[in-house]
Amino acid sequence: MDIKLANWDIIQVGDKASHGKTITETDLVLFAGISGDFNPMHMNIEYAKTTPFKKRIVHGVVSVSLIAGVLGMKLPGPGTVHVSQKADFKKPVFINDTLTVEAEVLEKFMKKEGKLKFIRIQTNVFNQHHELVTEGEALVIV
Repeated sequence: MDIKLANWDIIQVGDKASHGKTITETDLVLFAGISGDFNPMHMNIEYAKTTPFKKRIVHGVVSVSLIAGVLGMKLPGPGTVHVSQKADFKKPVFINDTLTVEAEVLEKFMKKEGKLKFIRIQTNVFNQHHELVTEGEALVIV
């Protein structure tokens, strides 16, 4: 298998990539199992009806986890190390929402005499109505 690794030298400020996924009931249940977060806001239909959202919401961190797919597979790509992630949750995500991560390179810089090559990336997640659900910024090492 031939994997093309991320190349810091060819990535430019302004480069963009995206990744989309529809969040299913199965995704919600699997994430609850992995994370241990069985909050009734996510898992209990009757409880969720009593909340301002009137239905179950998807764990906020699910939208953040989709960012890893863009960074690790597209921009910068395989070999990338995700060092930090800022995330502000702007709107709830619901089961069957289709989320799209949009990543854009903001800055490139080096540390330790050029041995560590960093990229700062804007990472925003939108729903199918192009409403911003998660606003963020990542720092990666290539």
